[in-house]
Amino acid sequence: MTPYRTVRYMRFMNISAVLSSPSAPDDRALASGVDAGSPAAVAGDEEYSPRQREVLDAVLRLLVEEGDGFSVAAVARAASCSKETLYKWFGDRDGLLTATVRWQASKVRMPKLPSEGLTRESLSEALSSFAASWLTVISGELSIALNRAAVSHAGSNRSRLGEIVLTNGPVAMARRLEPLFLAGRSAGLLTFDEASEAFRAFFGLVIADTQIRVLLGETGRLDDSEISARAKAATDRFLTLFG
Repeated sequence: MTPYRTVRYMRFMNISAVLSSPSAPDDRALASGVDAGSPAAVAGDEEYSPRQREVLDAVLRLLVEEGDGFSVAAVARAASCSKETLYKWFGDRDGLLTATVRWQASKVRMPKLPSEGLTRESLSEALSSFAASWLTVISGELSIALNRAAVSHAGSNRSRLGEIVLTNGPVAMARRLEPLFLAGRSAGLLTFDEASEAFRAFFGLVIADTQIRVLLGETGRLDDSEISARAKAATDRFLTLFG
């Protein structure tokens, strides 16, 4: 197995192991380990206020400019707020990073279940729309910087950003998509034993090698037409496999 394929295989297997594990972290549980009732945990499940979004966008800008070595004080300066406010809202630095990842992940528009019966056409449209939004977000400058920082510290014990990104990125996405997969199965449109199995296949078809390529510095962002074409092709293949 070539080094390039090894990287892709390891990334896929790591996500698969987390998704299939009985002890996989809940979408509502923060990777920073803070209590469920803490400010960081509560903020993760609610829509952030405009001011909090400004703070989280400041964190994303710092990640682009400096990597993840910034301090809470640096965030306070960049966002023009006090450290006390940051600690009140997010708990600690890991809580702040977790909220940042969740905020970035929330930019992926989740498909809504149709109010009436699900059809193959409406299922395809929902999955394709999600896939296009996902590709748009992960190929953007902010997500690239976030994922590069996470990968650079993975397994080094220097930062928990890798764990935070995994838990609040693909693992959380799987749980958010699960109702759509289950609805598709109930309607007789999809066939699978476990929703995690369907998500792993969908993840691989949609993301393919896009994320690795942009992380390794491939230039030229995907345009809207290319993203739409890739999203539709991935969805068609998924429905062929599981429909």
